[in-house]
Amino acid sequence: MITFCISLVLLILGYLFYGKLVERVFGIDDKRPTPALTMADGVDYVPMKPWKLFLIQFLNIAGVGPICGAIMGAQFGTASYLWIVFGCIFGGAVHDYMSGMISLRENGCSLPETHGKYLGNGVKQFMRGFMVLLMILVGVVFVNTPAQLLQTQFTPNMSVYVWVVIILAYYLIATLLPIDKVIGRVYPIFGFLLMGMAVAILVAFAIYRPEIPEIWEGLQNRHPHADTNPLFPMMFISIACGAVSGFHATQSTLVARCMTNERQGRHIFYGAMIVEGIVALIWAAAAAYFYHSDPELQTKSGPAMVGYIANTWFPTVIAVITILGVISAAITSGDTALRSARLIVADFMNLEQRSISKRLWIAIPLFAVTGAFLVFSLAVPTGFQVIWQYFSWANQMLAAFTLWAITVYLRLNKQKPYYWISLFPALFMTMVTVSFMFVSSTFFGYFIPRTLGYILAAAITLGVTGLFFRKVQYR
Repeated sequence: MITFCISLVLLILGYLFYGKLVERVFGIDDKRPTPALTMADGVDYVPMKPWKLFLIQFLNIAGVGPICGAIMGAQFGTASYLWIVFGCIFGGAVHDYMSGMISLRENGCSLPETHGKYLGNGVKQFMRGFMVLLMILVGVVFVNTPAQLLQTQFTPNMSVYVWVVIILAYYLIATLLPIDKVIGRVYPIFGFLLMGMAVAILVAFAIYRPEIPEIWEGLQNRHPHADTNPLFPMMFISIACGAVSGFHATQSTLVARCMTNERQGRHIFYGAMIVEGIVALIWAAAAAYFYHSDPELQTKSGPAMVGYIANTWFPTVIAVITILGVISAAITSGDTALRSARLIVADFMNLEQRSISKRLWIAIPLFAVTGAFLVFSLAVPTGFQVIWQYFSWANQMLAAFTLWAITVYLRLNKQKPYYWISLFPALFMTMVTVSFMFVSSTFFGYFIPRTLGYILAAAITLGVTGLFFRKVQYR
């Protein structure tokens, strides 16, 4: 429990002090007019109050990742605490803040446009397709998980496909209507559920005083299949949204279109990531206790462990609120993921989005592809696991690309000594994602020795670093 409390304090201190440094490096100008004021269209560029934007950003990024991802990460042992704390402060929060603020400075542009400006046109074209596919995978994951939780926990006699249709219908409405008409109104309700869930776990800690493993007991890999799941890079892929997540940058650009002052950025972007880190830490600590007390529980999936923890520690009413909090976390990321996909397509096709017919023209194909992936994830026994693995890797690969774009931006536009705040996270995430390709059986791990995989990953990371310094040298 001591490690958990120290970790909690470190996350708060990270926001108060390192967040201030990151804000200073960016160089805010609270007199500069924002896109919400200069480009208001009543659909995506809509001035909104800061507290609402914080809540939207937090709920957008806090999908099942900081819950199920943290639970799966806890299987690796106490090293998961370190990644959540330091990954969040020095990686994820910097990534979320800088991507949102760069978008704010550049008329609320979507993420591929930022990649294109700072990493080149070829990267922009690749990332347009890559990110639309990722947003679809996010939509699939964040329909599948809440649908299965709703079906297993509340309506066991009803087909899961009924919930899939209901959730998809809500996603379509949220994707098409102005951001302040649905998302801005229902998110306070979802926010109550998500906050209630986190508070319930904290109260359980105070009541039951669980013996949560401490970091001084060892950082060794405790995964039940440690031989095929090395700590590096598997843990860093499993815990994405609670530490570093590329998906977050797509949401930061969406929220940037509604801000009315640059000074709001640290509270909305950096602050929301710190709060998400706290949620991930809470769930990782709870899961670590149960895994430590009964190793057989490690066979349970993330959603199954959510139900197990809630039903073990809480009376029925609190357990229901906890499970609904997890469901709301998923739903409030799935809806904005598909909305982001619509905006990315609209940007590169130069389609105005004031007309609902133009929004439908993009949304219908997106939802058709999402539905096809959903059928695969539900009908094939291992379908969801396959989609989750590729979603997790693609998510972290996007984070690496975005961190490199941020680093180029800082190197070219700001005080040169300070670009290290994103350079080191960019290097680390590049090594993580490339290592996963060569070490995991999802990609090439079946065909090459693990040591060779790490060597290849290190060589590629060094090559990318060399390209970065060469690029900024001539710009």
